[in-house]
Amino acid sequence: MEELSADEIRRRRLARLAGGQTSQPTTPLTSPQRENPPGPPIAASAPGPSQSLGLNVHNMTPATSPIGASGAAHRSQSSEGVSSLSSSPSNSLETQSQSLSRSQSMDIDGVSCEKSMSQVDVDSGIENMEVDENDRREKRSLGDKEPASGSEVSEEQALQLVCKIFRVSWKDRDRDVIFLSSLSAQFKQNPKEVFSDFKDLIGQILMEVLMMSTQTRDENPFASLTATSQPIAAAARSPDRTLMLNPSSTPGTSPRFCGMGSFGASSLSSLGASGGASTWDSYSDRFAIETCKETDMLNYLIECFDRVGIEEKKAPKMCSQPAVSQLLSNIRSQCISHTALVLQGSLTQPRSMQQPSFLVPYMLCRNLPYGFIQELVRTTHQDEEVFKQIFIPILQGLALAAKECSLDSDYFKYPLMALGELCETKFGKTHPVCNLVASLPLWLPKSLSPGSGRELQRLSYLGAFFSFSVFAEDDVKVVEKYFSGPAITLENTRVVSQSLQHYLELGRQELFKILHSILLNGETREAALGYMAAVVNANMKKAQMQTDDRLVSTDGFMLNFLWVLQQLSTKIKLETVDPTYIFHPRCRITLPNDETRVNATMEDVNDWLTELYGDQPPFSEPKFPTECFFLTLHAHHLSILPSCRRYIRRLRAIRELNRTVEDLKNNESQWKDSPLATRHREMLKRCKTQLKKLVRCKACADAGLLDESFLRRCLNFYGLVIQLLLRILDPAYPDVTLPLNSDVPKVFAALPEFYVEDVAEFLFFIVQYSPQVLYEPCTQDIVMFLVVMLCNQNYIRNPYLVAKLVEVMFMTNPAVQPRTQKFFEMIENHPLSTKLLVPSLMKFYTDVEHTGATSEFYDKFTIRYHISTIFKSLWQNIAHHGTFMEEFNSGKQFVRYINMLINDTTFLLDESLESLKRIHEVQEEMKNKEQWEQLPRDQQQARQSQLAQDERVSRSYLALATETVDMFHILTKQVQKPFLRPELGPRLAAMLNFNLQQLCGPKCRDLKVENPEKYGFEPKKLLDQLTDIYLQLDCARFAKAIADDQRSYSKELFEEVISKMRKAGIKSTIAIEKFKLLAEKVEEIVAKNARAEIDYSDAPDEFRGKRWTPSQADCFAFSSLGMGNFIL
Repeated sequence: MEELSADEIRRRRLARLAGGQTSQPTTPLTSPQRENPPGPPIAASAPGPSQSLGLNVHNMTPATSPIGASGAAHRSQSSEGVSSLSSSPSNSLETQSQSLSRSQSMDIDGVSCEKSMSQVDVDSGIENMEVDENDRREKRSLGDKEPASGSEVSEEQALQLVCKIFRVSWKDRDRDVIFLSSLSAQFKQNPKEVFSDFKDLIGQILMEVLMMSTQTRDENPFASLTATSQPIAAAARSPDRTLMLNPSSTPGTSPRFCGMGSFGASSLSSLGASGGASTWDSYSDRFAIETCKETDMLNYLIECFDRVGIEEKKAPKMCSQPAVSQLLSNIRSQCISHTALVLQGSLTQPRSMQQPSFLVPYMLCRNLPYGFIQELVRTTHQDEEVFKQIFIPILQGLALAAKECSLDSDYFKYPLMALGELCETKFGKTHPVCNLVASLPLWLPKSLSPGSGRELQRLSYLGAFFSFSVFAEDDVKVVEKYFSGPAITLENTRVVSQSLQHYLELGRQELFKILHSILLNGETREAALGYMAAVVNANMKKAQMQTDDRLVSTDGFMLNFLWVLQQLSTKIKLETVDPTYIFHPRCRITLPNDETRVNATMEDVNDWLTELYGDQPPFSEPKFPTECFFLTLHAHHLSILPSCRRYIRRLRAIRELNRTVEDLKNNESQWKDSPLATRHREMLKRCKTQLKKLVRCKACADAGLLDESFLRRCLNFYGLVIQLLLRILDPAYPDVTLPLNSDVPKVFAALPEFYVEDVAEFLFFIVQYSPQVLYEPCTQDIVMFLVVMLCNQNYIRNPYLVAKLVEVMFMTNPAVQPRTQKFFEMIENHPLSTKLLVPSLMKFYTDVEHTGATSEFYDKFTIRYHISTIFKSLWQNIAHHGTFMEEFNSGKQFVRYINMLINDTTFLLDESLESLKRIHEVQEEMKNKEQWEQLPRDQQQARQSQLAQDERVSRSYLALATETVDMFHILTKQVQKPFLRPELGPRLAAMLNFNLQQLCGPKCRDLKVENPEKYGFEPKKLLDQLTDIYLQLDCARFAKAIADDQRSYSKELFEEVISKMRKAGIKSTIAIEKFKLLAEKVEEIVAKNARAEIDYSDAPDEFRGKRWTPSQADCFAFSSLGMGNFIL
């Protein structure tokens, strides 16, 4: 009979194992014995003869082998960036349990392999010698020892190693090994022709073991292995088995990180025993280990792969020998190849891509051996169909897991970590998983409705991974778990917020790994940029003041997206950023047609582009730094700022609810016996419930938004934006000189207005809620930008944008926010501010009289209040004294400024005092309970509503009026001459007389209200300041101006003022005497004017000169009341 070749023997043996069906492999994964997969040859899998063991070691080098000649690639990360999918630490208890499990497993492995030592002699064709038990023990003991360096590993030792790793035997049956009957029969018939080399033997062993599992219905071949050595197999046989994630794990280590031992028993347990069923039920139901043959096979293959690492650690010198290293490499390769077959269903039932992957639960447990997944990617990625069939179910399973996860536990990070490490796996310059992810149909789905932002989050593949959030409106589980206790203290909230912020940081780091890997991969970079741009474009509506949240992505999604883009932008140099990218024809960002520009209309922008570039724009191809920078800038506009606005609205709602609850409680005595008592109680209960809910939502928002490290990243990026804008304004930056060129650069004028507005709005937010963040290296640029913009207001068309910059400066004032004193000092001491800041603010004070808005009349008071507060602080700085004095004496803006100040003071004091009178009336009515009860119910409610409105008006107007009076007081104390000009003196005197009459006139008692401090009403202080202004301007010219005021001045008024000052002790005796002398001086002038009026009363008209007529006096009276700006 002709002798059969080794290939023929293997083919016939596989046919018998498959139940008599012969099939020739057609793909690299349908049979593990195929020598070379399609595509470039891989040296690691090339078989060939060896000098001693039949192993090919000559073609195996560390550079060409994924394992490495010494197996080092499975002990540390390779230079290709392969990272472990089992990188999470366990707690000490689990570590001890796993160590014990592994030590027991090692002992059993040793025993079973010792039992197969006699088989090695027979199976290898070597005659078995009769020896006593002591000699056999000595032989086994020596066999376990690592051979001396330089000694060759015999075939007997190699077979022992193979049996030990696969836990098989082809001679004796034992409960700790799998008996291979077919292979045993082959050895008995012709031992020398069983296998041609060890690679062939490994393939036969694995195939027989797996085929035994598929063909035996009742008996499980893995049942012979003890539960200690095979906890996964044992768990798979138990009725209640679920993969249990390690709650204390973090990236970097795991029970299998070093490839030591088998799966720890603690990693697989029922949720009932773990106590985490309520949190993880939905997740565990979806990803529980199935009771099926595929799971048994995977357990076995993973264990075998892991035992290779154990052997490398136990005997590093022996395993570093080329022959042993090649043997171990072949074992790993064959385990991976058979794993691929199992995952495809080639050995059982063919599986479709829509079926869940058996491997996902292992990946989520972080309990795979080091390098297992990476080796699976390497083995399969060259065959596109096989690669898709294996990894598309894995990717889908991870996405489903991410959707189920929440920040109420740390389980949310495991799908992220798994996908991140898959995407980081690369071979050469290719990231196979990144290519697969970007090719998925749901990578960037087309929009089907107006809610494109929410669609992209819900339907896109990465949307599930970016969606974890701490905000209550995004995930109610967070607020229910962390902020639903009976007593939430400030300290507890702080600790919980820090923990949640730590969770967010971990998750976002994994998101960065994912997107960064896709960008690094040249084949998917365009797809990644397209996805980033799609997120920005689909959420343009988030920037609107009124947004339908159902149409856009959630705040949590957008903030996660922003964090990743910030990380991508950290190393961008501004020299590489093209400031005209937003006008580029290939710009990925789509701006709305009605987007407001800094200082241009859309017609101006189009004309400028046509003029500049003509028919063929000489645009260069956009580079990644430019695209990434502008995508990040727009992401800030659509994420952090809408979140800040929502946070401020929530605080306002909390204040309103608190006020409502307080009012209902305080007025309970009035309504508890009324027919509306039931309705009021229901309203009180509803308000308390809503208030409690809002407070919890605020606590969640504090954790998600007031994260100092995140806010610092935002501030530093805005620092880069400011640098870019300053370079456009003055190419000589950082050596900027003021004033800037009168011609606004077209590039700056055509930029979207929110480029500047967002900087101001973000600064305003952090100054209020996180001022400690403000001090970063970029602060100098921020200060320069504020000064440059405030001193060159002609560069900005919208006066309200300038007002926002003024408000930022106002909020940093130490009188408003003491923690930002250093920042304000940087502004006022900046070299560019000392000469131009005061005149520019004074000009804006007058220009804001007309803004073009329907609410301009009321808006101007708030803006001027901010400027007045800034002036008070600048006046105390010696560096600005000279500028103030120049403006007072010869400044063009000063006369207009004082006129506006007079108008504002008169109107604000008049309105606030009138509202106080109305408050007094209602309070007097309510004191008389009998009269009040007689009023109809609707009239009572109307009066109470009017009272609440008057209280709000008086509070705001009195605050503004007090500031303007303070400004007058400061200015008249330092300089008097400008106020005595003919165009200012009479108007100022009329304003002062009118307000004195309000405070001390016959109707002054109407200003007496309950709790005047509640409204900021301090009549004594106000009277003191007004009389101080009289004394500071005391001279003959000013006395004449007082006397000429025929509307409000009277001798009795001044006498009443002196009486009240003496009675209340408002002024010293000397000051009162000075005021009395001024009053006498004024009275003399009044008497003189009266005599002159009598002397010339009968004079003919042609002899009358130009004198003060009643019509002119009326004009000034109306002007002083704020009815107009009358200037002589």
